[in-house]
Order: sequence, then structure tokens, then C-alpha cells
Amino acid sequence: MTLWQARMGDSPNAALLAFTQSLSFDHRIYKDDIQASIAHVSGLERSKIISPQEAETLIAGLKRVSQEIEEGKIVFIDTDEDIHTVIERRVKEICGDVGGKLHTGRSRNDQVSTALRLYLRRELKKVGTEVISLARVLLKRSEEDPTIYLPGYTHLQRAQPVLLAHHLLAHGWALLRDVDRLIDAVDRLNISPLGAGALAGSSLPLDPDKTAEDLGFKKRFDNSIDAVSDRDFVAESLFVISMIGIHLSRIGEEVAMWSSAEFGFMTLDDAFSTGSSMLPQKKNPDIAELARGKAGRLIGNLTGFLATLKGLPLSYNRDLQEDKEPIFDAIDQISLALLAIAGLMESATFNSGAMSTAADAVSSAAIDLAEWLVMKGMPFREAYTTVGMLVRDSTERHVPLEELVASHPDLGDEALELLLPGSAVKRRTTPGGAGPKVIEEQINAYRDCLINYSKTLNS
Repeated sequence: MTLWQARMGDSPNAALLAFTQSLSFDHRIYKDDIQASIAHVSGLERSKIISPQEAETLIAGLKRVSQEIEEGKIVFIDTDEDIHTVIERRVKEICGDVGGKLHTGRSRNDQVSTALRLYLRRELKKVGTEVISLARVLLKRSEEDPTIYLPGYTHLQRAQPVLLAHHLLAHGWALLRDVDRLIDAVDRLNISPLGAGALAGSSLPLDPDKTAEDLGFKKRFDNSIDAVSDRDFVAESLFVISMIGIHLSRIGEEVAMWSSAEFGFMTLDDAFSTGSSMLPQKKNPDIAELARGKAGRLIGNLTGFLATLKGLPLSYNRDLQEDKEPIFDAIDQISLALLAIAGLMESATFNSGAMSTAADAVSSAAIDLAEWLVMKGMPFREAYTTVGMLVRDSTERHVPLEELVASHPDLGDEALELLLPGSAVKRRTTPGGAGPKVIEEQINAYRDCLINYSKTLNS
């Protein structure tokens, strides 16, 4: 029998039950529902709505149900619409008539929202810890050899040489912003809806503030209608996870390029690569490619749920049941992706020779020539034009740039030193820049952020 059967004259049609059920996916929040239910029972006892003996019986029943679900001993039946129905039905079977008091002063509307907030509060912190793990891998690889450099790119064209550490930490800082967003999202969702009822609260003497405190929420809801209709916290969680996915996708794109023969900047470990079913020579960067592909899936979860929310009248509507599958899938996929990318990046070999050869193309030092002229007193636009014309002349007439620099009256042999291998990357000296003089400062700041965010996630 469903929780609402008493209102209906006929038994629910099988098609209705099949279409409306959520047990197949919301069973994963059973611990959170039971945690919230125990707090609710304690609140009923405090308010003298149930006796201490009844509270003890209900709490014992709830704990037994939790154990049965964990051990796979519970049997689901056709009228179990969701995990909340399962738990209440089983508590009634265990506790008898007292079990009927479990739902006193509570609706599934505030019950579901409370359990989902508890679930996300925990799981988003786990995702944050997984992001931190990848960020640590990038730090470790950055510190291994601080002299390795490669071309930095804009528009996928070689722009200026940069240290590999600087490039890897560019991805790292993006991931740390993701951790910051996760922490912020957890803080914003950490509000208890329990006590809002179906939408208007209750005539019973409940104490939502104390229940919120018992569950570790920072406060209770301010508006009962908003409490049961709000799914901003799900949308925001989906956005943050999508952003992480986008950052992983960008790493994946570079790994796919760098590990190709055309770039040759890195070699993937066999344990984090796949082969071809037909071509014996192939070694494929499937993790990197799937990181790109999964980003589309994560974005789809976000945009699909935003479309679900956009036209809903207040307060609760069954459409909100569609909140769980996208967020569950997003958490599952991002956790797998973070683990795989971390392993790939930790085990890969960076080919410093190929990187430096590509970075030492003399044209990559063009800006250094222009800035050298600026330091001699020439206006930047004039310096830019001077060097730009030399690069064009070199390209069109196939004359080495070094010859043109040596013969130019404003440059000459002194400027040739700027074109020596490894020279350009050493000239980047501004704070936060790509040169060796400032990278240590950046690494220290990055390490401090890792430590602080880890402490926050574990608090």
C-alpha cells in the first residue's frame, strides 16, 4: 500500500507505479534519510508528541532498517515508490503501531530535500578531496624538474616559451577554483528544510532549529514554501561539477595532442592507455578522450535540470524528482574521471627534448627582441613593427632570423643572445609569470592553497 492510498478509491495502476517510482535510483540516500528520520524522532520526543519509549522503539527500528539495507536483506515490493516509502513501511513492520508515528509532522517534501542536502554535503566534500588529489599530482610533477620548458600557445600557435611547471600549475589553479566553488556550494546548501512540512509548516509544536542543529546544518529554513521547492543547491552542484569536467576536458585535450607523434611532448604509461583492436602499433589516450566526452554529459545533466526547474510554480511539484539522477550521475562520473586523470598525469613521461626543441624556435623570442628595443628607448609600437617586419622577411625570403637580427642597425650581435636556446624562458620575471625566478613563489602559494582547502574540506 502506498503512503497516499487512503485518499484513492482504486489501487494504483501498474503503469503509474512504473512511471513515478524513484526507488531504482534514490535508494543510495537511505543512510541520509534514516539519519534525518532519527533526528526527526528525537525532535518529536523533545516536543512531547511521542513518549521516550516510543522514540526509543522508532530509533531502534530505523537503525535495524539501515542495517538490513546495508546487508541487502530488505525486500522491495511493488508499492515501494521510493526509498522513503521502503524505510517507513519496514519501520511499521518492525515497530508495529508505533511505526505509524514516524511521519508525524513531516511530509515527503521536506523529508526528501533534507536527505538530499545531507547526501550532497557529504559527497561534494568527497569530490573536493578528489580534486585536491589531482591538484597535488600536478604540484608533484611541477617540482620534479623545474628546468623543463615548452612552447606556450595562444590560438594553438606557438607564442612564448614557458616552464612546464608553470603550464601544469595553470591547470592546477583552475582545479583549486573548483574546490573553492565546491566549498561555497556546500556552505550554501547547508540549511535544514526539516519542519517545513508539505509547504506551510505544522500546527504541532516542532522545533526545526534544534533538529537542524542535531543534523549539523548551520541553520533552518526561513520560508517553508521555499524550503520544499528549492533545488538551487542541486543546480549549483551540477554547475560546479560541470566546471570541473570542463577543466578535466581541457587537460584531456592537451594530453591527446601532446602524446601524439606530431607533438611528442609526453608518453603515456601503458597502464593508463589502450590499444587498437586492429592496428598493432596504436597506443591510444582513451582516458584523455573520455574526459572530453564526459564533459558534454555533465553539461547535459546541468542544462537538462535547469530546463526542468525553469517553469515550476511554487511550491513542490513532482518534476523535482528529476533532481536525483543527474546529480547522482554527475558525482559518479566526475569521481571516476578525477581518479583516472590523476593516475594518467602521475605516470606519464614528459619528453623534455621534444618540448625544448619546439620552444627554441627563434621566432618564439620575437617579443624578447621587441622588449629589448623598448629597454633601449624605442616606443613599443615601433619596436613591434621592427621585429614583425624582420619575422616576415625571414619567412618570405627563407633567410634565418638570426642573420637579419645581426645585420639590423638597432639590434646587432648583442641582441642575438636573446635567440639562444633556453634564453627566452629565463627572461620571464614578472610575478605569476612563466620564468624560473618566479616559479618557486608560485609553487609555494599553490602549496599553501592546497593545505588550506584540505583543512576546510576535512573540518
